[in-house]
Amino acid sequence: MKNMIKALVLISATLFATTGFARDTILQYPIKSALHSPAAKKANIGNAIQFYFDKQKHPQVTKKIARINTNRKTNAFMKIDSVACQWAFLSAVKSLKAQAIKLGANAVINIKSNYNNRITSSDKSYTCGAGTVIAGVALVGEAVRLKS
Repeated sequence: MKNMIKALVLISATLFATTGFARDTILQYPIKSALHSPAAKKANIGNAIQFYFDKQKHPQVTKKIARINTNRKTNAFMKIDSVACQWAFLSAVKSLKAQAIKLGANAVINIKSNYNNRITSSDKSYTCGAGTVIAGVALVGEAVRLKS
């Protein structure tokens, strides 16, 4: 019996190793649909802080406060990549929001994806790394005060 269990464990480990268990697929998903999703309401992003991705137009900056960043991961096991990535993205946006509020900002501008320290600029999509077990989104931006 012990030999049978050892054999099953060895076979399982071999299957996981050869079938892409350590997958890291780089994906792009739309920002707008994530921010307007039912999951965004559950994440309580709110509108206390305004978010502007890449070079989106925004009101005049009255005070530059700080460059901020976040790197959020979520459980992706047995989840569709788009669902796991959306949750990681919303978690990252929520983290930017918390940092901005703490710093006295009313907006985060020039937000870009920063997956594996590779900056990607887009006002339409964000970058997500999706694996078999974990999905992650990293964002950088500038916490600022905008003219009301």
